[in-house]
Amino acid sequence: MLNLIGRRRCLSAEVKSSNLLLFIDSSAIMQWNRSMTTSKRVQDRSKKKRVHDLEIVTEKHKILSKVLLIFEVLKQEPQQIISIRELDDYRRQLNLPKPHKISAFLRKSPKLFELYKDDRGILWCGLTKEAEDLVREEEAIIEQHSDKAAELVTRMLMMSVDKRLALDKIVHFRRELGLPMDFRNHWVRRFPDHFRVVQPFKPYDESEYLELANWKSSWAMTELERKALGVMQAPDDHVPGPLTLSFPMKFPPDYKQLLSRYKGKIEDFQKREYLSPYADASELKAGTLEFNKRAVAVMHELLSFTVGKRLVTDYLTHFRKEFVMPQKLMRLLLKHFGIFYVSERGKRFHVFINSAYEGSELIEKHPLIVWREKVLSFVGYRKKKETIDTLTDSQEYEDDMFEYESEDENVQVDNNELTKDSLEGDFLENESEMEIDEVCSAYRE
Repeated sequence: MLNLIGRRRCLSAEVKSSNLLLFIDSSAIMQWNRSMTTSKRVQDRSKKKRVHDLEIVTEKHKILSKVLLIFEVLKQEPQQIISIRELDDYRRQLNLPKPHKISAFLRKSPKLFELYKDDRGILWCGLTKEAEDLVREEEAIIEQHSDKAAELVTRMLMMSVDKRLALDKIVHFRRELGLPMDFRNHWVRRFPDHFRVVQPFKPYDESEYLELANWKSSWAMTELERKALGVMQAPDDHVPGPLTLSFPMKFPPDYKQLLSRYKGKIEDFQKREYLSPYADASELKAGTLEFNKRAVAVMHELLSFTVGKRLVTDYLTHFRKEFVMPQKLMRLLLKHFGIFYVSERGKRFHVFINSAYEGSELIEKHPLIVWREKVLSFVGYRKKKETIDTLTDSQEYEDDMFEYESEDENVQVDNNELTKDSLEGDFLENESEMEIDEVCSAYRE
């Protein structure tokens, strides 16, 4: 009896000791994970997967998106002028945190924005003659390519499960699809043969939806298929189904030494058959290889629609259910970094199609991209070239565009149906699925 009690006590002590060791090990692991997820940026943890040229593209976009939003705000003002105090209401959409001053940003581009004070000392902003010409040029380009934009929106509806998408979600693609500012209220009604606006389908759902009006078989072909076949569109009797096309890949320059390690997996992935984004995917089981490869095809197709072949990753995650894509979408993007490149600069993640770029330049430039490059040429950068080339900090490239100063200081004038919520910038609050530890894990796979 005493021996039995002694053995039980010994066993109890071993269990306690084991639990203590488990607790210590778990604590150590948690500490290590915490250091991995808070001390460094994602790209710093994966130097071999970093593409410097595309980081440059991301930095330029951050500046350009602010300029374009201010253009849109001013266009809707009766006299195309606005006080800086009123413009400050758009700070969230501009992604311009305090203590940075909007007036400091505007002063860096005197060829685009004019600043002056009235008799009451209120600071105002307006467009220069060059900026007004640029605004009219953009409107002409958008109108000229409106039919193509309507086709792309239609194809998005054709890929969706219910053949309808919330307007609030499509609007995030507005600039990248080349849609006009009146997209929500007027433009969508210009193409009744393609789509129509419908009211909510669920109780307490206040959103409006865009619904497919007519299925167009000739449009149910991916951009990859069109390029492979050398056609502009499919035959009228085309039926989307299984595909065996490989995805174009481009790896970071210093990845060549490690390519042999993943060569087999890459080849297996490329050879695997997958379902067209335009085919019915309701029978696919989430988590399977076929399901995931089709998701890659859907993301590739959506990015192909955009004028810059890039998007803020949050915009893709909005459409997981509608396009039958996995919950952990970011992991899939990061895993297939030969096809996609994920850039992390600051709080937002951007995803690119690698093969669409040669260095930092798009191989095929939409007229809107050419126009945006012209706008950037009017923006005043004073940062030294070595700082731009280094890109060691997400804020470094932008810092010279802002100053910590008062909005009410004296300004030297350079002689040379809208609401704030309806202006779509790059701001989304608490919309991202991105968890930093998930990114770390995906990079290590």
